[in-house]
Amino acid sequence: MVERPLTLMAVHAHPDDEATGTGGVLARYAAEGIRTVLVTCTDGGCGDGPGGVKPGDPGHDPAAVAAMRREELRASCEVLGIGHLELLEYADSGMMGWAANDAPGSFWRTPVEEGAARLAELLKQYKPDVVVTYDENGFYGHPDHIQANRITMAALEMTGMTPKVYWTTAPRSQMQRFGEVMREFGGDWEEPDPAEAAALAEIGLPDEEITTWVDTTAFGDRKFDALAAHASQGENIFFLKMGKERFTELMGTETFVRVQDTTGAAVPENDLFAGLR
Repeated sequence: MVERPLTLMAVHAHPDDEATGTGGVLARYAAEGIRTVLVTCTDGGCGDGPGGVKPGDPGHDPAAVAAMRREELRASCEVLGIGHLELLEYADSGMMGWAANDAPGSFWRTPVEEGAARLAELLKQYKPDVVVTYDENGFYGHPDHIQANRITMAALEMTGMTPKVYWTTAPRSQMQRFGEVMREFGGDWEEPDPAEAAALAEIGLPDEEITTWVDTTAFGDRKFDALAAHASQGENIFFLKMGKERFTELMGTETFVRVQDTTGAAVPENDLFAGLR
C-alpha cells in the first residue's frame, strides 16, 4: 500500500488571507514534503477593483474583481508551494454591517450546514492531519472569517474526523509593536478612542494562552512575495512597504491556539505536526 502523506489543510475566507496569517507555515511545510491544501471560501469580490476603486463606488465590478483575485490567488499558491487549491466561491460578504452581508449567495448568509457539507467532502477527500482556520470571532470580527470557523468546526463534527485543529491568533504583546511599525511606514494607525481600544484589546491572545509558535523566518521572502502577488489589494497590505528584511523580522513567527488534539503532544509546541512525525 502507498503510505498516505502527512497533510495540512488551511481554510481561509478570501484570496490573500492564506498569505497573511499562514503563508509561513504553508511554505515551510510544503518545503518539508507535507501535502498542503488551501480551501478559499469566497471569491473576494468585495476587494478593491483596478485603480483602487472601492466596493460600492462607480466602476466597481464584483465579478471582474473576483476573476482578477482568483488569478492572484493562484500566483500566491505557486509562490508558497501549495499543492492543492479548492475554491468554494461563495460571494464575498464584505465587512460586518455592509449590505453585502445579506446579498443572495453571500458566504455570511449561507446556512452553516450547507457550507459545512461541502467542506466535509474535501475533508474526506484529503484526510488532513492538521486543519487551520480562524477563531470563533474570525480574529477581528470579519463575517466571512467567522463563517469559515463555523463551517470548519461543523464539517469536522459531521465527518467525525479528529485531526489536530488550530485557530490562527496573534500575541497581544506584539500589538503595540504592530502599531509602531505601521506609523513608521506611514500606515493609518492613530491612537484609538476608548471603545476602539477595548475592541483591539480583544484581538489575539495573551502570550501564555498561545499553544503553538512556529518559526517561519526562513520563508519570510516567500510569504512577502505571496502577499505581493495580491497586487490589486496592495493599498490594504501595508506590510509590503517594509521590505523583506523588516517584514520577516515582524512576521517571521506564526502563532496558533490548538483546539483539538489526539496526539498528546506537549504545549507550548513549535510544530503543527508535533506528535505526528
